[in-house]
Amino acid sequence: MNNITIGLFFIRLLLGVIFLMQGFVKVFTFGVDNVYQKFFVSYTEFLPEFLVQTTAYFTSYAELIGGFFLIIGLFRNYVYYVFIAVLLVVSFGHGIAQPIWDLQHVFFRATLLAFLLFMPQEKDKWAIDQIIKKIKQP
Repeated sequence: MNNITIGLFFIRLLLGVIFLMQGFVKVFTFGVDNVYQKFFVSYTEFLPEFLVQTTAYFTSYAELIGGFFLIIGLFRNYVYYVFIAVLLVVSFGHGIAQPIWDLQHVFFRATLLAFLLFMPQEKDKWAIDQIIKKIKQP
């Protein structure tokens, strides 16, 4: 066990918990329809309602499911790419609504995500993906 393994595990868990909890609150506490009404409906002035509503559901469930998978370390590459899409959608949406907006939430998540993308996945030894790969090796 070394610091790289521990650091990757910590960052993966941290980012997973952040996204999981955000998705959990959107889906189970507020409800996606309420999230749509409160945060997304104003975008329908210049974007099709179907697209905006789909975006509300996509980001909410992607955060919830992706956060869980990231915590356990399963399907990491797919989760990373989905989170890239989520962060781009969120950045685009906030940018349209308010061109000069506070980047604190997106920037922190994007930094952690970029770190995970840049690190070799075989160093993340406690991810289920990595454990399965090791078991399958002859």
